Amino acid sequence: MNEFMEWVRQNLWAGWGVLALGLAAAELLTLDLTLLMLAGGALAGGVTALVFPGLIWLQVLVAIITAVATLFLLRPTLLAKVRKAPGYRSSLDTLVGASGRATAAITAHAGEVKVDGQVWEARAYDPSMEIAEGEAIEVFGLEGITLIVYPKSRPLTS
Repeated sequence: MNEFMEWVRQNLWAGWGVLALGLAAAELLTLDLTLLMLAGGALAGGVTALVFPGLIWLQVLVAIITAVATLFLLRPTLLAKVRKAPGYRSSLDTLVGASGRATAAITAHAGEVKVDGQVWEARAYDPSMEIAEGEAIEVFGLEGITLIVYPKSRPLTS
């Protein structure tokens, strides 16, 4: 056991590398670049561990500084470029046109729907319309993270 712990102390760079790879892999599930920036911090900690293997405090400090710097300086720029790319659609944008069911009564001010297995806040497209719980709906648009919906049984009005 002592030999293993000694090996771990001498090869902390490998732990940083595993952490960086894990965070980068998890980024594939979120696609918002946050975990990728943290992975960059872990990678910087790993490089520091190769150069200064005994200075754990320095490795952690470099990892934290790099992660914070990339989160606040690099990530916003990258996100802006991605969002301006031709054909870009956020995961919320893909909900427009989707069908679902009202899980609570929907008015022009409040309501709740289930679309693709997820529950969302919603409001009716037409301010004078009320959609009953259980009624089939279609997503017309978005306001922030609130879905603007209309009942499939009634045509849209302007």
